[in-house]
Amino acid sequence: MVAEAIGLALEQVSDIRIVTRCGSIAAAMVDISRCLPDVVVLDRRLPDGDGIEAIAQLEKEAPGTRVLVLTGEATAAMAARVAEAGGAGLLLKSAGLEELQTAVRRVAAGEVVFAPELLAGVLNRLTGRVARAGTALTSREREVLLRLAEGDSIKEISGRLGVAHNTARNHVQRILEKLGARSRLEAVAIARREGLLD
Repeated sequence: MVAEAIGLALEQVSDIRIVTRCGSIAAAMVDISRCLPDVVVLDRRLPDGDGIEAIAQLEKEAPGTRVLVLTGEATAAMAARVAEAGGAGLLLKSAGLEELQTAVRRVAAGEVVFAPELLAGVLNRLTGRVARAGTALTSREREVLLRLAEGDSIKEISGRLGVAHNTARNHVQRILEKLGARSRLEAVAIARREGLLD
C-alpha cells in the first residue's frame, strides 16, 4: 500500500517516471537489474528484511542506482547507517509530497538528502569522531539482540533460533561485551539509542 501510494503520488510529476513497484527486497532484486532505475525509494522495514541492509546489494545489482530510504522515525544513528551502507538519503514518511519529490530529484542529481538535525550525527560518525556501538556485532548476534528486545529469554531464543541453550547464552554474553552493557536490559537500551533495532 505504501509503495502504491508513493508511486501514484510521484507519477503526478512530469519529470519523474515510475519504472516498477516492489513489495519486498526479493522482488526489488529481480526488478532492479531489469529496470536499472536512477533512484530507488526504499522503505526502511520490509516483509523480508531491513531496507538499510539491502542497499549494498541493490547497488550491486544496478551500479549507479542511488537509494533514498523512507522511515517512520529517524535518528542520527539510523542516518549514519544509511550513509555507511551507501545510501543517498533518509526521509521521514511524514514528509509532504513536495519534499519527497524534491528529495528524489536531488538524489537523482547526485546529492545526498538528510535532515539538518541528522546530518551532524552522520558526519561525526563517518569522520570517526563518534564510534558506533554495535559495529562489531555479527548477523547472528544482531538477530539475538532483536529477540532480547522482544523480551525473549535465553531459552526462548535457543528455541526460536534452533541453537543449543549454551550457544544462545554465549551470543548474549558477547553482545553485552561488545555493547559495553552490564545487563540485557542495558544492552537493549543501548541498541535502541544507537538505532540497531530500527
